[in-house]
Amino acid sequence: MSLATQNDTGAPALPVRVSLVTEPWGIWRSLTEVRRNVLSIIPEIATRQPMVSGKTGARWHMVMDPGALREMLLERLDAYPKSVVTKNLLKPAIGESLFIAEGAHWRWQRRAAAPVFSHRNVMNLSPIMTLAAERACDRVAAAGPRAIDLHAEMVATTFEIISDVTFSGGDTFDLPSVHKAIEDYISEAGKISLFDILGFPDWIPRPGRMSASGAMKEMKAVADRAIEDRATRGKEGVPDLLDLLLAGEDPKSGRKMTTAEMRDNLLTFIVAGHETTALALAWSLYLCAFDPDVQERVRAEAQGVLDGGRAATGADVENLPFTRQVVDEALRLYPPAGMVSRTAKEHDSLCGREIRPGDTVMIPIYALGRHKMLWENPDHFDPDRFADRKSIDRYAYLPFGDGPRICIGASFALQEAVIILATLLARFRFKQVPGRNPDPVMIITLRPQGGVWLTAEPV
Repeated sequence: MSLATQNDTGAPALPVRVSLVTEPWGIWRSLTEVRRNVLSIIPEIATRQPMVSGKTGARWHMVMDPGALREMLLERLDAYPKSVVTKNLLKPAIGESLFIAEGAHWRWQRRAAAPVFSHRNVMNLSPIMTLAAERACDRVAAAGPRAIDLHAEMVATTFEIISDVTFSGGDTFDLPSVHKAIEDYISEAGKISLFDILGFPDWIPRPGRMSASGAMKEMKAVADRAIEDRATRGKEGVPDLLDLLLAGEDPKSGRKMTTAEMRDNLLTFIVAGHETTALALAWSLYLCAFDPDVQERVRAEAQGVLDGGRAATGADVENLPFTRQVVDEALRLYPPAGMVSRTAKEHDSLCGREIRPGDTVMIPIYALGRHKMLWENPDHFDPDRFADRKSIDRYAYLPFGDGPRICIGASFALQEAVIILATLLARFRFKQVPGRNPDPVMIITLRPQGGVWLTAEPV
């Protein structure tokens, strides 16, 4: 359930948020709630304490202390691999890709893929983002005065971008079908089961994931054929992500990705590469409609940079700092990965508390961004808190993770979000629709359930 605190006039004083747990739950209640909204199991005390521990079938800990998070994500990375639950949920869809792989297998893939997301390559792909922003404006304008679900619109816009930057839009590869197959998988098979909560090993079948395996296998076979076809005939023009991956190799060993490894990483890029940005944009637009003064500041900045009403480009991003601050603040309040988990491999101590091998150690990024010891007025929307990034503890703000496993596409996503948000707000004034607040719900990502319904008035 979301909360929208009301002030004396009846208008929301705070943007929507998740109602956190104030009393312990048993296994059955936890299972019911976590399948509906993963964030609903976060105890409210997690916004006031450095660490919270408990046992629900298996031992677990939630860590919010920046020093302990630095140890987990940077200093002792191999001691805290992705959790068994995370791997069980996602491996059938994206295999041993960068997101799931561990140790040496992860390291060589990361080295091979890193050049794909270099600043130069991200800038080379920015014209695709600019064109998609123009098309989004056309669709918003065509909708006229009626309310629009901006979440659905941002999903369409960012999927258009990832389609073009992955396959240049010209391959015989049915990207919408790929997207639907993974969405269908996540909507059912991707939900946590009772077996996961009880800590059962991954070789025990989960019925929902078994029923989805046929469609996933067919989708992967289609992707494999498209990759092999490109490798055979090559590509002309500006290299897209597939070209760059085909050309990539581990600088240490010279090893290249196999077709299966390339496919798993491409599927990861396709889904994560548009989903997270679409969510950042949808929540940013909701917040700008929630606070018209902030919206006017973004508009003034964007109109000052985008002379003549043109769409934003990659070169404009550095001149749109307040627009970027709004995106940063939206990611603090509504991080796409609202909770991530690790499984401890060895004995350790975090915040003076014992960690045993096999313990689940969670990072509730949603609670971290709203922690009362780390942020002033944490539930308030205040983009100015990011005016001085150096004043923010690096491990208090983790929308893209950190350390060696920081999201490889973070710069791509942020450039895309600023280009689209600036272009939209330079041309339209967005207003809330009374009684249609989004509900923050996380299954795999933190989505605005019910949509972000706003009206758009040309300016």
